[in-house]
Amino acid sequence: MPPRSQPTARQVRLGTELRRLRDAAGLTARQVAVFLGSTSAQMSQMEAGIAGVSEERVRRLAAHYTCTDQELIDALVAMATDRTRGWWEQYREALPPVFLDLAELEHHAKFIEEISTAHVPGLLQTEDYARAVIAYWRPELPESELAPRVEHRMRRKAVLGTTPYTVVLHEPVLRTRVADRQAARAQLDVVLEQSEAPGVTVRVIPFDVDGFAGASAELLYAGGRVPALDTAQRDTPQGSAFMDAAAQLLSMRTLFRKVEAVSLDPSRSRDYIHRLAKEL
Repeated sequence: MPPRSQPTARQVRLGTELRRLRDAAGLTARQVAVFLGSTSAQMSQMEAGIAGVSEERVRRLAAHYTCTDQELIDALVAMATDRTRGWWEQYREALPPVFLDLAELEHHAKFIEEISTAHVPGLLQTEDYARAVIAYWRPELPESELAPRVEHRMRRKAVLGTTPYTVVLHEPVLRTRVADRQAARAQLDVVLEQSEAPGVTVRVIPFDVDGFAGASAELLYAGGRVPALDTAQRDTPQGSAFMDAAAQLLSMRTLFRKVEAVSLDPSRSRDYIHRLAKEL
C-alpha cells in the first residue's frame, strides 16, 4: 500500500496512539522495527498516519507493548480497519482538510459536548446564519467556494438525533444578529426546535449569572469509543486545533463541567430562548 500523501486526522490519531503505546513500553522505533522485520522509516510513517496498518499488526504491536486494555486495542483495530467513505469525502477537492476531519470526528463520536460563546455552533446553524458568518470572516470567497462551505456545514447536522449532543450557549450567542432580524428569529426558532429533539440538550448561560468567567471557552468535545480516544477541538488564531493528549482532555472535560454547572437547566433554557425570541 503506497504512503498517504495527506492522512486524515483520524489516521494520524491512530498512529499517535500506537506511538504512545510504544513510548509507554519503553521501546524505540528502531527496536520495534527489528521486531517487525521492518525499518525505522516505515515505523515513522505508520506512527505519523502516513502508512496504513492492519488488524494483525495492531494486535501484534499491542501484545509486544504489553498492553492489556482490550477495549482500547479493539478500538484501535476499528480505527485501523475502518473503510468508511462518508459524505464529507465529496468535498475533498473543494474544502480544506480540516472541514473533512471535523465531519469525520463528529460522525464517529459516541457523544458530542460543545461550549459556544461567540456564534451559534455549526450543528445548530441555519443556512442563512452559516452563510453570514462564513462570508463575514472570508469576504474574499467567491460564491463557488462559499456555497460548498455552507452546504458542508448543513450536512454536518446528520449526527443530530443519532449522537447525543449537549451544547452550552452564552447569551451573546443568542442575541447577536450576524445577519438581519428575520434571520436571527429563524435561528432562534431552530435552536428551540432542536432543544426538544431526542438526544439534544441545549443549556443557556444568561448575562447575569454569577461565577462565569469563560467568555473565551469555545470548545467541541467528541467522545471516542473509549475515553482515551476522546478528542477536543478548539479554534485558534492559526486555525482549528485537535487535542488528544491525556492532560489536555482532562482539562477540557473539567472546563465543560465547570461551564455546564453555571448554566440553566434545559427547561429554563428553553424558556429563556423563548423570551429572547419574542424581543425580535
